[in-house]
Formats: sequence, structure tokens, C-alpha cells
Amino acid sequence: MVALTGLLYLQTLTLSGATETGASVQSQGKTLAFSRQKGNCLSCHAIDGGELPGNIGPALVDLQLRYEDKAALRAQIWDASSAKPDTIMPPYGNHRILTGDEIDTIVEYIWSLHEQRR
Repeated sequence: MVALTGLLYLQTLTLSGATETGASVQSQGKTLAFSRQKGNCLSCHAIDGGELPGNIGPALVDLQLRYEDKAALRAQIWDASSAKPDTIMPPYGNHRILTGDEIDTIVEYIWSLHEQRR
């Protein structure tokens, strides 16, 4: 139901002729990353501004230092077991927990966190 609501919202934006600005993508990415029903990144990772973060995974800041580029970060979220077979991170893309577009939006948000901290 949540996914359907999100898709309808995105379709409404597209049909209305609205363009995605950087701030809009950041806002959508943050919403997905913080959502306990979708990305749920906070269950394992600390993210600036997030409430009740987990500490199983690393804090999601300065990702440019850990990943070569956004594509590498996207691959990690899509299916972390490709690079680390013993990971406990869910394969968000392979298991269709998130759509490719949702993963892209989250990547844009968390990739920018380094820039926001400066």
C-alpha cells in the first residue's frame, strides 16, 4: 500500500509537469531512508537527524571516502552480498524491497550527506 501511494505521488508530480530539483530528490531520499516501512536504513545505521538509529552498520556519512562512486554505493544497496557474501544487509533490489528508482533516490540523499556536513 505504501509503495502504491508513493508511486501515485511520483506519477502525479510527473503528470503535473513538475521537475525533480536537487532539494526534492534529497527530501524524498531522506523520507525513504528514514521510513520504517521502506528503506529502514536507521535500523542499522546512524544518519544525521535520525531518531533511534542502529549501530550494526557504519554511520552513513562521508560515503565518498568508502565508495568509488554512486554506482558502487547503489550496488551495495541493491545486493550487498555480491561484494560481501556473509553480510546481514538485506538485498533491497534483488528482493524487491525497494524499486530501482527508490534506491537511486536514497543513493542521492545519502551520497550528499558528506556535502551537507561541511
